[in-house]
Amino acid sequence: MQESNSKLFNHLKVHTQYSICEGAIKIDDLKNYSKENKIKSIGLCDTSNLCGALEFAEKISKSGTQPIIGTQINFKIDETIGLLPLFALNEIGYKNIIKLSSSSYLKNDEKTEPHLEFNKLLSNTEGVAIFSGTTFGLFGKLFDKGKFTEIHNLYDQIKKKLGNRFYIEVQRHNDLNEISFEEFNLNKSLDLDIPIIATNEVFYLSKEMHEAHDALICIGNKTYINEKNRLRFSDQHYFKNSSEMKELFADLPEALENNYNFPLRCSFKPLFSEPILPNISNDKEGNADDILKKDSFDGLKIKFNKNFGIEDSELKKNKSFLEYKARLDHELSIIVEMKYSSYFLIVSDYIKWAKSNDIPVGPGRGSGAGSLVAWCLSITDVDPIKFNLIFERFLNPDRISMPDFDIDFCEEKRDLVFEYLTKKYKDSVAHIITFGKLKARMVIRDVGRVLGLPYGFVDSISKMIPFDPSRPQNLTQCIAGEPRLQKLISEDTRVKKLTDLSLKLEDLNRNVATHAAGVVIADKKLTEIVPLYKDASADLLLPSTQFDMYSAENAGLIKFDFLGLKTLTVINNTQKLIRKKNKQFRIENINYEDQKVFELLSSGKTVGLFQIESTGMREALIQMKPNHIEDIIALVALYRPGPMSNIPTYNDCKHGRQTPDYLHPLLKDILKPTYGVIIYQEQVMQIAQKLSGFTAGQADLLRRAMGKKKRAELEKQKQGFIEGAIKNGIAKDVAAGIFLKIEPFAEYGFNKSHAAAYGIISYQTAFLKTYYPKEFIASSMTMDISNQNKLSEFYEELKRLNVEVIRPDINECYADFRTNDNNFYYALGGIKAVGYQAITNIVEERINNGKFKTINDFINRVNPKDINKLQLEGLVKAGAFDSLNSNRQSLLNSVPNIISKSKNIFDNKSVNQIDLFSEDENIQDEIVKNVEDWNFEERLSKEFESLGFYISDHPLNQFTEIFDDYKIINYSKFISNDEIKNGNIAATLLKIQERKTAKGNSYAVLKLTDLTGVFELFIFSDVLELNREILKEGNSLILTLIKNVSTDENRFKRTNVQKIASLKDLFNSPINEVSFEIKSNDELNEISKILNQDGKTIVNINFLTKENVLKFKLKNTRNFERKSLNLLRKHHIRAIIG
Repeated sequence: MQESNSKLFNHLKVHTQYSICEGAIKIDDLKNYSKENKIKSIGLCDTSNLCGALEFAEKISKSGTQPIIGTQINFKIDETIGLLPLFALNEIGYKNIIKLSSSSYLKNDEKTEPHLEFNKLLSNTEGVAIFSGTTFGLFGKLFDKGKFTEIHNLYDQIKKKLGNRFYIEVQRHNDLNEISFEEFNLNKSLDLDIPIIATNEVFYLSKEMHEAHDALICIGNKTYINEKNRLRFSDQHYFKNSSEMKELFADLPEALENNYNFPLRCSFKPLFSEPILPNISNDKEGNADDILKKDSFDGLKIKFNKNFGIEDSELKKNKSFLEYKARLDHELSIIVEMKYSSYFLIVSDYIKWAKSNDIPVGPGRGSGAGSLVAWCLSITDVDPIKFNLIFERFLNPDRISMPDFDIDFCEEKRDLVFEYLTKKYKDSVAHIITFGKLKARMVIRDVGRVLGLPYGFVDSISKMIPFDPSRPQNLTQCIAGEPRLQKLISEDTRVKKLTDLSLKLEDLNRNVATHAAGVVIADKKLTEIVPLYKDASADLLLPSTQFDMYSAENAGLIKFDFLGLKTLTVINNTQKLIRKKNKQFRIENINYEDQKVFELLSSGKTVGLFQIESTGMREALIQMKPNHIEDIIALVALYRPGPMSNIPTYNDCKHGRQTPDYLHPLLKDILKPTYGVIIYQEQVMQIAQKLSGFTAGQADLLRRAMGKKKRAELEKQKQGFIEGAIKNGIAKDVAAGIFLKIEPFAEYGFNKSHAAAYGIISYQTAFLKTYYPKEFIASSMTMDISNQNKLSEFYEELKRLNVEVIRPDINECYADFRTNDNNFYYALGGIKAVGYQAITNIVEERINNGKFKTINDFINRVNPKDINKLQLEGLVKAGAFDSLNSNRQSLLNSVPNIISKSKNIFDNKSVNQIDLFSEDENIQDEIVKNVEDWNFEERLSKEFESLGFYISDHPLNQFTEIFDDYKIINYSKFISNDEIKNGNIAATLLKIQERKTAKGNSYAVLKLTDLTGVFELFIFSDVLELNREILKEGNSLILTLIKNVSTDENRFKRTNVQKIASLKDLFNSPINEVSFEIKSNDELNEISKILNQDGKTIVNINFLTKENVLKFKLKNTRNFERKSLNLLRKHHIRAIIG
């Protein structure tokens, strides 16, 4: 017989994955489980947060289950901090637990976990039910300490305040102290007349998850599975069915009855809200709509004065101004209708503040750059009429989701904007929380650690999992695509267990972080709408919402994006360097039609340029030969999977090799700027407006329908398109044909507003590199000071530009990259393990008190706080002390002595003591150990460790003697000469990245350097597997390449790596056969001196006389090594290796 719905057990203590590293239930899985098992009600009770409250309420409701919203918050009594479960019975209760949860973070220091004093609880209890908690909670901890009287008094206190809204909780998981705590609680229930309630702490859905959950607890607590004294839970924390729970508590019918009835007391769930736009009407004692209209019109007049040189008195007669004014009025009518005025004014306010406080702001980003109002308010710097941008792409009455302005700020100064927002909006502004996930690689590393597996072993396994953000794979896909991992799983039980547990934990929340770019601003105190979070240890000015972006927007909050764009910082810093010699320079005043800049772009020499520096982009630029800004905007939009295939068409039409197809004469004006290629979403919208009479809002609906590929909606839009075209006098079949042609383009059409804004930044960086290359590269390298791959690229670019770089030198260089006159100084802060602030202090000492004369002088003058083992080792390996002592091996071995001596000197100075022996030369000698220096190869290897590339020499130089033997050419010659179809190159491996294709096949990207530059090559799985042992960073290789060149005008080249060999192995390998060509007895004598021992080399001698060639072959094989070969070649004796 089916159980009565009113007599079903309710799980009120469910922990989702928002109980970080404790709950192992995803809300989607819980929703499906609830629907399948017809669960009546479920209570959310995540630990220390309400992060999942809105998502839980929405999704669980859809499954037909009643959601009950609760949480566990830490409260403090004397020195004891522990959790108490709180549940919202109504809307007031929900707001109270939001306030309490928020306060536990906002009013807390970083020394303790988030908590509140117990008295705060009793003053915020309206609409709240409180449970006494588990053995691990607040009262469980007090019980464990034997504080029975204190518990009695606190129970009594809560009972008097809450009445029957306070329950004593009874749980039976077989956890530590549970039985004695239950007995104590049952007695207190009788003594104080407090109702008891049966609950089960649910951490996962099925019992099979217990072992994986145990690993999750260890991950969160940074412990190991085999540790004895760690937190452990029994295997009873799964989602038990009603029958199991009734049987468990059969002896406590009252506890069950209270559980059955508790959901009847709960009458609230948080709901989605319409956007709550901040209203700033009162700020200026005026209406926001009127303020917006006035500010926009004033801004338009300023733009015409400044950009077009037209005075106010002439504006009313100016045709262009009237066109702009009509567009402005149109946009304003939509903004006011959609109640968006305050939003525009808020964004304008903080952007104007940033610009007036010397904080660089980007020209625009996203569809917002299509707004003339935004341009007039200085939100963007892109004139939408000049670039033919559409406002309705950003905002129109038919949009379902509200758009937002994404604003780029200088990365270094963005925090100043947050500071301004804090002062202006106080408790109404916050960041948005994000959650780090246990993704494929991370879960393997974490589970491997808690299982106690060796780090190197786990590291090797994790590296078999490809990391490609553009094509992320889950762990199941990674295993299926990696034979090495499959083999390990089948052969090694440790790896089998590792992957089994990892698969169960994959994609759960691992940690909490902050979406630093996302900010919400409300029209009231935020804690009245959403719970807040703050990481006391993080250096953030603003708190964060406990809701992620999805839930925050669903709660009605409007998001403002403050993105840090490092290119703006580079441009700003470059300007500062330029202004040292040209005080009038302003990046906003540059000429955007400068042909020298386009020549640089057309050459493909675009290292460091925004958005256009990748290998593919460089090739595309060479083919395109851009000569105006629209080309750059087009390329930014085209260079993506899908539309990339249109680049050759664009180029051929641009250069007259092909006739553009405008689809219809009416569309020529729309498609002419892009040579007949539909590149932008705005063009699709304009086509619909021109051919079919769509409004801009209707055209945006068409664009979205095409992009989302929803067949029903697309058919509806197609009908409207054809009907409108017929009304315009266009034949039905012609209209249908045009629709079919534009549909594929619309699927991947790019937002021109975004492309135009970013195309402008790309051009600005190109201008700086054209006219101020050293300043631009110095600023770029300083911005990427900790990214040694980028520094390597820039260093190669400096070599190409013939800029002399002063290598790392403690007496010449600075913490950052600098240039003055003809010198370019490598940054000491760019050396691995060298702290920027510490090296800044050392450089300041040198500037203030003169160059360091000796190592001893250096030790005497620097603060020991500014030197540590890793830092000194990095400086030594990079050669920064070569001017003081060129024996790097000696210095490296002496690092402990240097640190010890520095500390002694500093300690003596601090107590006013004098070291009598500090000037003694013998003592100085004892500090630096006298050992033989590294050989050439080891010296360069250490240099590579510290810099990520080679700066004093190149490792290939030790192998050049065998280049002729193997017919080695440099890579630049191979790739530039189409006559060379195959050949051998020699290169040193800088970096290897393994990836997977869309079909799951392995390949690797090799970053290599030869004597002429740095380049990349792809190798596929067969070559990768054959050469995995020699493909180590720092190894020098010979690669056999084959080149395919297409026959079309765009001359696409593809290079395949056929074979790879180790140069070192070839160099040291024995010579099997050698043939000498000699012309005299003296040369024969030289050979005989060397070939005086038996060995394994076959020796042929060809004696060239005037008449003929005498050929000899020695009867016995001889001992002949590479060293001997090089010696004979120095005597100009020709030797051919056979």
